[in-house]
Amino acid sequence: MNESGGRKNPLIVMKNVTRVYGSGQASMQALRGISLEIFPGEFVAVMGASGSGKSTCLNILGCLDTPTSGSYLFQGIAVENLNRNQRSLLRRYYLGFVFQGYNLLSRTSALENVELPLVYRKIPARKRHQAALEALEAVGLQDWQDHTPAELSGGQQQRVAIARAIVTNPDILLADEPTGNLDTERSFGIMELLSNVNRKRGLTIVMVTHEPEMAAYAKRQIHFKDGLVENDLREEE
Repeated sequence: MNESGGRKNPLIVMKNVTRVYGSGQASMQALRGISLEIFPGEFVAVMGASGSGKSTCLNILGCLDTPTSGSYLFQGIAVENLNRNQRSLLRRYYLGFVFQGYNLLSRTSALENVELPLVYRKIPARKRHQAALEALEAVGLQDWQDHTPAELSGGQQQRVAIARAIVTNPDILLADEPTGNLDTERSFGIMELLSNVNRKRGLTIVMVTHEPEMAAYAKRQIHFKDGLVENDLREEE
């Protein structure tokens, strides 16, 4: 039995999930029936060619999209039955996101960008300020806290985005190509950071990547092909 198999309650369960965009002859089936479980504390790399369905899967996991059919359970809750406001609350209190495009507010400092999720949670100013400083320090940007995104390189902006994602201590971190805009040295630094967060804090991470060197940090690799799971391998296998 593998490490995850001994745990009774998976964090995430996807059952026969499909996603179809468009209709009629213009329809495109991005997912063709995905079934998988992700357990608390796992570090999962999702890989596959462009158009394989990996990003669509990540969007559904992050409640940014909904299945056309099938079921997605988060901590036993059927997400497809939640309304828009309920899905928004789930994202706010349980999920952390890192996107390739950074999604930072352009006119606010790095520190204020990292604080933003804590503002939505109504965390007191002093407490959120300290938490944001610690998150920036974790990604090596404590000396850049007062700089706006325009004053930061692409790599620095992505590290701010990662700090923003981990500052709330979410149940799961969903990362779409988190090292895609970083040089090799910084990429490995970020992966070391994510690996440490996963190991020391028990943060569950699901990361889409096309880079085998980055995927190697994960203890589980799920390969997508043509909207299906082609293989699903854990480190011990």
